[in-house]
Amino acid sequence: MSLHQASGRWKLGLLLALVTAACWATLPVALKITLEQVDPYTLTWFRFVLAAGVMLAWLAARGGLGGFAALDRKRWWLLLVAALCLIGNYVFYLLGVQHTSPANAQLLIQLAPLLMALGGIFVFRERFNAWQWAGLAVITGGLALFFRDQLDVGAPGYLAGSALVVFAAVVWATYALLQKQLLMRLSSPAILLFIYAVASVALLPLASPASLLKLDGLHWGLLLYCALNTLVAYGAFAEALAHWEASRVSAILAITPLLCLGTVAGVHALWPASIASEQVTSLGYLGAALVVLGSAVTSLMGKR
Repeated sequence: MSLHQASGRWKLGLLLALVTAACWATLPVALKITLEQVDPYTLTWFRFVLAAGVMLAWLAARGGLGGFAALDRKRWWLLLVAALCLIGNYVFYLLGVQHTSPANAQLLIQLAPLLMALGGIFVFRERFNAWQWAGLAVITGGLALFFRDQLDVGAPGYLAGSALVVFAAVVWATYALLQKQLLMRLSSPAILLFIYAVASVALLPLASPASLLKLDGLHWGLLLYCALNTLVAYGAFAEALAHWEASRVSAILAITPLLCLGTVAGVHALWPASIASEQVTSLGYLGAALVVLGSAVTSLMGKR
C-alpha cells in the first residue's frame, strides 16, 4: 500500500497548524469551567453530535459523501480504529483535566505531537536533519522540566490526572497517523464525519443529555464553544496534514502550552473566580520556553 505524500503547500499548512494550536490552547480553559455543571461523557458526546451534524450537512450540500463507497475492507478497519482512538483521546484527556490544571494538561498532551513526529519519520519516511533532531531533543527536555516543576507544586491527584493525559496522547498520535494514511482515499471532512458519527453512537449510553437542560447561560455558551472548537481545530489539523509533513505540523503544535498559559492568565485576570491561576515557577517557564524554541528549530530548519 502506497503512503500519503504532502502537497508541498507549506505556507498553507503552517497557517492551518497555527489555527489548530490557537483552538487547542483555549479549549482546556473552556472545558475546565464547563465541567462544573456537565459530566465528562455528556460533554464529549455533545461535542461529537454537534460536529457530526454540521459536517454531515456540509458534505451533503457539496456532494462529498461518495468516497465511502470506494473503500476496501482494510481502510474501513483503519477508519474504525482511528475513530476509537480519537474517542479515547477525548474521554481520557477530559478525565485528566478534572485532576489537573488546564496548562498542565495541555503541556502533557504535547507528547502526542512528539509521538506523531516520530511516527511521521518511521512510518511515512519523512526526513529530519541534525538541526531538527536537536529541536526535537529540546522540546523533550522542555516537557521534562515543566513536568518536574508541576510535580513539585502539583495538587493531590496530579499524578493520576497526568497518567490519563499521557494515555490520551498515545491514542491521539495513533489516530493522527491513521488519518494521514486515509487521506489517500477520503477527504479530511469525510474522515472526520465518520469519526464524529461513530463517537456520537458509542458515547450515548454513557451520556446524560437531559442534564444539559439544567445549564445556565454561561455554561451553555462554553459548551457550544467546545463543540465548535472541535470542528475548527480538527478541520484545520486534517487539512494541515494534507499540505505539510506530519513532523512539521507536530512541531508547530508544540507552542500550544505557552498559548494556554497566556489564556489562563488572561481569563484569571478578567474573571478571577472562574478559574485558578497556574502555579508555575521559573523552572516551569524555562521548560515552556524550551518547548517553543525546539518547535521553532524543528519546523524552520528543515528543507522547504
